[in-house]
Amino acid sequence: MLALVLFVSFILLIFLGVPIAFSLGISSVIYLLMADISLSIIPQRMFGGLNSFVLLCIPGFILAGSLMNAGGITERIIQFTNNIVGHIRGGLGLANVGSSMGFAGISGTALADTASIGSVLIPAMKKQGYDADFSAAVTSSSSTIGPIIPPSLPLIIVGTLASVSIGDLFLAGAIPGVLLGIGLMIAVYIISVKRKYPKGEKQKLSVIGKSFMDAFWALMMTVVIMYGILGGYFTPTEASIVAVVYALIVGLFVYRDLKVKAIPAILLESMKSTASIMILVGLANLFGWILVSERIPQLVAETILSISDSKIVVILLIILLLLFVGTFMETIAALVILFPVLLPVATSVGMDPVHFGVVMVLGLIIGLSTPPVGVCLFVASSIGKVSVGKTSVALIPFLAVSILVLLLVAFIPELTLYLPSLLD
Repeated sequence: MLALVLFVSFILLIFLGVPIAFSLGISSVIYLLMADISLSIIPQRMFGGLNSFVLLCIPGFILAGSLMNAGGITERIIQFTNNIVGHIRGGLGLANVGSSMGFAGISGTALADTASIGSVLIPAMKKQGYDADFSAAVTSSSSTIGPIIPPSLPLIIVGTLASVSIGDLFLAGAIPGVLLGIGLMIAVYIISVKRKYPKGEKQKLSVIGKSFMDAFWALMMTVVIMYGILGGYFTPTEASIVAVVYALIVGLFVYRDLKVKAIPAILLESMKSTASIMILVGLANLFGWILVSERIPQLVAETILSISDSKIVVILLIILLLLFVGTFMETIAALVILFPVLLPVATSVGMDPVHFGVVMVLGLIIGLSTPPVGVCLFVASSIGKVSVGKTSVALIPFLAVSILVLLLVAFIPELTLYLPSLLD
C-alpha cells in the first residue's frame, strides 16, 4: 500500500510539472511520514548515494566541456564535418550528426550538444532551405549520441552503481555510439534525397586538411582522456581534472577564443549544473533505498521472469520498460532508481553488467527526444522556432533508427564487449 502511495505521488508530481529531483524527494518524504520512519534517513541516504570517489569526475567533465565550448570548438567541429560531407545531398544535416559525434567526445551530455550545435546549425539549415521541423528533429535525435560516446556522464553513474570499470564502460559505448551516428546519417540522407534538400560544393583536400587541423586539438580531448584511463596513467576522476587543464590550455593559448574574464561565469554555470545533478543523484538514491526496502526489485524480477524465462523475451520487456520510463524521467534519475532493480534480471538471463549498462543508457537517452519531457526536443524546437508537435512528427524516422540500433546492441553483445575484451 505504501509503495503504491510512493509511485502515485511521484507520477502525479511529474505530470504537475514538478522537477524530477523534487518529485523524487517529495514523494519519498510522503512515504517516510506515512511509514513513520525518521526523516533523519534523508541526509543519510543522500550522502550515501554521493559518497563515491568516481562521482567527483562529474564536475570536472562538465567544466571541461564548458571551457572547450567557450573556447570555440563548436564552430571548428562543425566546419570540419561540413567540409567532409557538405557536398552530399542533405550535407548540412549530415554535418549536424557528424558534429554531434565529435562534440560527444567533449561534453558527454545531450543537452549541451543540442544547445551549442543547434544554435549554429538549425538557423543555417533553415536558411539553406531545410524544413524547420526536420532541422530541429535532426539536432534533437543526434544529440543523444553524446551520452554514449565517451566520456559519458550516464556511464559514469552506471560504473558507480555496478562497481565496474569506467574505462570498460567508456570503450563499450564507443561502437554503439558510432552505429547510432551512422544510422542517423543514413536516415538524414534518405529523407534529404526524397525532399531534394540542398548540397554544397565539394571541398579540396587542402581545405579539409586545414579544417581538420583547426579541430584537431578539440578532437584530441577524447583521445587524451581514454588513453590516460585505459593506460592506467590516471583514474576517471583524475582524467576529468586533466581534461579541465587541457581545455584551459587549448582555449587560452591554442585557439585563443577563451577569454580569462569569461572563466568565472563558466565556473558558476558548471557549479550550477553539477549541483543539480548531485541533488538528483542524492534524492534518487533515497527513492531507490525505499524501493529496496519495499522489495520492489525482487517483485519486478519475479514479474518479468514469470512472464517468460526466454532471454529474448526478457530483454525485449526490459527495452520496452526503458523506452517508456525514458519518455518522462530524467536519464540519471532513472539510472539510479532502475539499474539496481533491473541488473539482477539482466544477469539472470546472461547479460554482462557492462553490456547491460550500455543498453540501459541507450534505451533511456532515446527519451530525451520524445514528449512529454524530452529536454533536447524542447530546446531544439525552441531554437528552430517550430512547435514541439511538428518536431515530434519529424522525429519518427530518427526514433525508429535509434530503436533499431538499441535492439542490435541489446542482442549482439559483441558490439559492446569487443573493445573492452581487448584489454583483458
